[in-house]
Amino acid sequence: MVLTVGQGFSANGGDPSPRTPFLVYRDRIGAPSELSFLRRQYVGFTRLAPVWTGRVLLPRAGEVGERLLRIGGSGPAGAVRRLLFRQCGIAPPIPIPGLAPVVHAQFARGGALALPLVRMLNAALVVTLHGGDVGKDKNWSATVLSRRWAATIAATRHFVCVSQAVAEVAARRGVPEPKLVVLPIGVEIPDAPPTPLPAPTCHLFVGRFVEKKGIAILADAVRRLRAEGDPTPIVFVGDGPLRPVVEALARDVTGIELAGWLSPDAVKARMAGAWSLLVPSVVAENGDAEGLPSVIPEAMACGCPVIGSNDGGIAEAIRHGETGLLVPPGDAPALAGAMHRIASPTERNRFGLAGFHAATSHLNASLQSARLEALLLDSGDLTPR
Repeated sequence: MVLTVGQGFSANGGDPSPRTPFLVYRDRIGAPSELSFLRRQYVGFTRLAPVWTGRVLLPRAGEVGERLLRIGGSGPAGAVRRLLFRQCGIAPPIPIPGLAPVVHAQFARGGALALPLVRMLNAALVVTLHGGDVGKDKNWSATVLSRRWAATIAATRHFVCVSQAVAEVAARRGVPEPKLVVLPIGVEIPDAPPTPLPAPTCHLFVGRFVEKKGIAILADAVRRLRAEGDPTPIVFVGDGPLRPVVEALARDVTGIELAGWLSPDAVKARMAGAWSLLVPSVVAENGDAEGLPSVIPEAMACGCPVIGSNDGGIAEAIRHGETGLLVPPGDAPALAGAMHRIASPTERNRFGLAGFHAATSHLNASLQSARLEALLLDSGDLTPR
């Protein structure tokens, strides 16, 4: 259901449960790399119903939720309203009756952009911080975020951080400690543990091809493995500006597959059959860094061990030698060594089963989502006294 200014909107939008609608602000809704982890934040909600709100609705926007609201509406007048909203902070009407007095903004910039809506609705603001949104240097130089950050801090009840590492970055950006809440995003947990595999098919990378994902480090590690006679295939799921680096790797060595962006179910199938998920992330030159990559709990739920960098939210999620392997960021030889070590069915299945149980206990989407809903209800003073 896509709404525009002037349309009616029932209190539950066709939802059979009597949930109260509330705004979730994401400026551009529907980026392929965000669909799964953004949607999972709300899977356990029982009292609040998210209405996804933003200026741009990308083709896959409907995959994050059923109810979408494009700020300003359609046509030339809508374009003018969006311009005034973005540049001047003038909020257009919101054609939704009975909104809960709380707005949940995704990413730091989303919090800054949502301020006019929060003020117009006299609502509480809660902002989820994901990592690069507070870490990237470019976000803090003559941007909407930099201009409105002090006001965003003042207006926000809670900054929900997907890892302790993100909370530490937010604190350095001036967020008071009492406003910081660490709440990792969970994943849907299958009913049964994974079946041990006698012969997994490949190592797997899933994500955007950008510097912070360690694409260049991974390419170096794969070349080292090939030089040592290890032919294990590597599948790259995703795309991005560093695609030429992966294409060059595919020309130089055998066993490289560029799968593009895949559906969530297709990614899960790949994870279930892989030796490992590779997350060799680094801090980029522009300050961009990981929070808790959503692919980590996804892999753990599939019984796929994670080989990741020993830094930030990755190190918080993975217990080295128990649920996966950690290597120093930027260390291609160590990454190659970990990939070679885990290519034993016994090791792989042991790590995978331990990771599944860890995700069940600590990264269950239903539980994490329920905690977020409780925080939003409390922030909007909707909790029964």
